[in-house]
Amino acid sequence: MVGHGAIQPMSVKQIVQRAENFEYNPLVPFRHWSRSAGTLLKEAEIYESEGNDQQTYLLLFRHARLILDKLPTHPEARLDGNPSVLQHLRKDVLRNFPKLEALKPRISKRHERYRTLLKERAQAKAAESQSTSKSQRSSADVTHEPSHSKGPLDPALGNGSEALAAGENRDLAIQLAHKEIRRRAIARKATRQAGISEEDEQERRTAGVWAGWEDNLVGNDHGLDQDSLSKQMQDVRLQVSGAKAGTSSNASSRVPPENHGTAFQYPNIPHYKAQRHLELEPLLPGALNTSEVNHTTSPPPLRPPKDHTSHKHDRPLPPRPSKDSVPHPQHPPRPLAIPAQQDLQPATYTFEPAAYLENGTPLRTIWLPPDLRHRFLTIALPNTKANLETCGILCGTLISNALFISKLVIPEQESTSDTCEMLNESDFFDYVDGQDLMVMMPESIAIVCAPSRGDWGAFRLTDPPGMKVVLNCTQSGLFHPHSESNIYTDALRPGHVYEAKGLCFDVVDLRPAS
Repeated sequence: MVGHGAIQPMSVKQIVQRAENFEYNPLVPFRHWSRSAGTLLKEAEIYESEGNDQQTYLLLFRHARLILDKLPTHPEARLDGNPSVLQHLRKDVLRNFPKLEALKPRISKRHERYRTLLKERAQAKAAESQSTSKSQRSSADVTHEPSHSKGPLDPALGNGSEALAAGENRDLAIQLAHKEIRRRAIARKATRQAGISEEDEQERRTAGVWAGWEDNLVGNDHGLDQDSLSKQMQDVRLQVSGAKAGTSSNASSRVPPENHGTAFQYPNIPHYKAQRHLELEPLLPGALNTSEVNHTTSPPPLRPPKDHTSHKHDRPLPPRPSKDSVPHPQHPPRPLAIPAQQDLQPATYTFEPAAYLENGTPLRTIWLPPDLRHRFLTIALPNTKANLETCGILCGTLISNALFISKLVIPEQESTSDTCEMLNESDFFDYVDGQDLMVMMPESIAIVCAPSRGDWGAFRLTDPPGMKVVLNCTQSGLFHPHSESNIYTDALRPGHVYEAKGLCFDVVDLRPAS
């Protein structure tokens, strides 16, 4: 096992600035934004259980900003049943205010302790130095630029756990995933046997140890007016920064555009021969199709006609972030021993980002079972013989700041020779919510399989420009070109997804029996 040690902790002000740095798009349907809000809470719950105060604070603050400042202005906010949905979302925000207040002093204490330690080390180093000028330069370097924080700070790191590079810790990742996924499954089963519904369970999880706080504060729903909640949110921001928060910009929390009743579209498939026993080969998860694979529901890119064969570099790749924007350890990582299975705890480790978007946003590592593609193609074989598409959704379990593909879900769908549309979208999301699975993540990719040639490819939208282009597209029709170039990029190398032999997954077929 290889680790990079502890990472520089962030201040509350830095975390708030990062939390407010997301792009709100009113063209995205209201129900997708409300689901995104639920995903933020689900992520926050997992990070909280792992003792990751920084990321928990960021997610809860971003959730409150989305609900209180953004969704009330959405064009669909007053349509159909959306006002009641928004009211329920506000209750979630209200319950989480005490958590934000409780997390803030812990984050500040850790940050101040880190700064004090740096100063003490700088003073000790200066005392040993023979040159005054040299000691001053050394002190400044140590104080302002820790050895493994060359790039932008990541709130998911710096929580005191061991930071691990994914590529060098496959065995630990698999053992950690197997133990934690099994533990969560047992906990869900025990909850159901106790007669607690999924709705009640989510209510209790959101409430945390402050379950009675809402009743003591407001007593009834009339206290949940928008002005009161917004004022509380503004008070939190003022306490953090001493000034009003600025406007939002680039996003790190993404929501896909409308996809119900629309066909998936994919790029050309490069000539990568499928190999069932690849290990640790950077790959990308997304949605599976006999022309596609989809891990989350972010919009996939255009797909060529079936009789068109292209090569990997038919389209120029977008520019990648400069090396200076990506954190690299100054010193080689030290080898660590893998603890016994019973001692493996998600809170002990945090997987570092494996790749970065074009805008510098870190992408969490995705671990993919290497035999998943073969399993999917076997399931899709009857449709393949009938010249019909098949779609599968890869769902991840969030553990230690990494996403482990644990479910391959085959949703109810309607297929043609060139399209595949998911039906009964609510059934799919009901299943995902009941299993604590992650979808609609910034790490979304599309894996495109061509069974007739044995080829496959993995792609992600660029950001910028691809994500914004697709989200803002207003053209009609299922298939159409975009004038912009570099909408997507080959995500195999470098990539944020690794295949790990031995990682288990389940197949869940939601299609009605024929």
